[in-house]
Amino acid sequence: MGIDTVRAGAADEAADRRREQRGWYFYDWACSVYSTSVLTVFLGPYLTSVAKHAADADGYVHPLGIPVRAGSFFAYSVSLSVIVAVLVMPVVGAAADRGGRKKPLLAAAAYTGAAATTGMFFLGGDRYLLGGVLLVVANAAQAVGTMLYNSYLPQIAPPEERDAVSSKGWAFGYAAGALVLVANLVLYTGHDSFGLSESAAVRICLASAGLWWGAFALIPLRRLRDRSSPAKQSTAPGPRQLTATVRDMRRHPLTLAFLLAYLIYNDGIQTVISQASVYGSEELGLGQSTLITAVLLVQVLAVAGALALGRLARAYGAKRTILGSLVAWAVVLGAGFFLPAGAPGWFFVLAAGIGLVLGGSQALSRSLFSHLVPPGKEAEYFSAYEMSDRGMSWLGPLLFGITYQLTGSYRDAIISLVAFFVMGFVLLARVPVRRAISDAGNPVPERI
Repeated sequence: MGIDTVRAGAADEAADRRREQRGWYFYDWACSVYSTSVLTVFLGPYLTSVAKHAADADGYVHPLGIPVRAGSFFAYSVSLSVIVAVLVMPVVGAAADRGGRKKPLLAAAAYTGAAATTGMFFLGGDRYLLGGVLLVVANAAQAVGTMLYNSYLPQIAPPEERDAVSSKGWAFGYAAGALVLVANLVLYTGHDSFGLSESAAVRICLASAGLWWGAFALIPLRRLRDRSSPAKQSTAPGPRQLTATVRDMRRHPLTLAFLLAYLIYNDGIQTVISQASVYGSEELGLGQSTLITAVLLVQVLAVAGALALGRLARAYGAKRTILGSLVAWAVVLGAGFFLPAGAPGWFFVLAAGIGLVLGGSQALSRSLFSHLVPPGKEAEYFSAYEMSDRGMSWLGPLLFGITYQLTGSYRDAIISLVAFFVMGFVLLARVPVRRAISDAGNPVPERI
């Protein structure tokens, strides 16, 4: 075989890899709109209003005969969706690795979630129970789909490309979220001029996220390839798969050490995301339009932040860059403690700081973890990663709530979250990532 033939083969392989990577980016583009427009902005207030409309004189609804305060229904539905996702993800992940056919499972998760989200158009009147069911299905499907999507990363990008590829995926997602949120806000704020009621505008915004998800999911499903698994897989059926996955991970204690660090600092990240609007409205006295604009600002700047931190990782390594982002998170929270009330400009500065570190810290955590996964266990291990991302982020809200209950100050509550970034920094700094990568059976990149 001549040198030219070898070079041509390598060039074709690189071109195929780039094409698959571009397809992979589009799953983030497809499903991130659900997180932004549905979960972060519209569904919580709207489903709560539907539940209150259906409530009895004491303010309770009764799903399956259980008395639930209407104002708590959305939160309980989100919690139930997390429980469902935690039970389903290890089973689906092991099945994907064992059969080597992730794409049909990704398609099932994507279109289940997209269909449930599109169905939110019908949440009129007092159909709160329909809203809760659709939320549980959509949220669990998104978690399963994201787990499968993440598990492709070690297969479509060699070690030296993963930080950049992961960062671009996050950037695509934030860009789509910002684009659709702008369109949604135009429709929502100008609903009268479009001849729509406020309720109809919200339902169109919700359904549009599902249509977007389903339409753009076609691109990764056409371009991603299934691969046979090189590793012998566990055959534990049903819910026992979660125990089997944890047992297998105990054979890789350094991978578990990284997951523990990630669980802690990501808990802090998720709590800041979920509680920042509460801090803005209750402590700083800011209006809904200001808060929505801040969400949009976070989305836009997260694109730049993900790409910028990806470039820093190429120069300094993913671990150092993540550690630097955790310091930045702590600084942002410290600054948030001193924000003056009734000053939206300073709140926008805080949102800008969150946006710049948000995408990069999440993208690089994903790419670093991909090096720590044993070959052939990608989906199974990423199910544990996704559970750390979604299923375990409850300590932060608990600390936030307890701090506020004891002090009566949201400022004290927001500054208490610095503890998660300090602890996460210390735990991550102690993980010898080169040895962890080697112990997992993967090649060690030159810079990590």
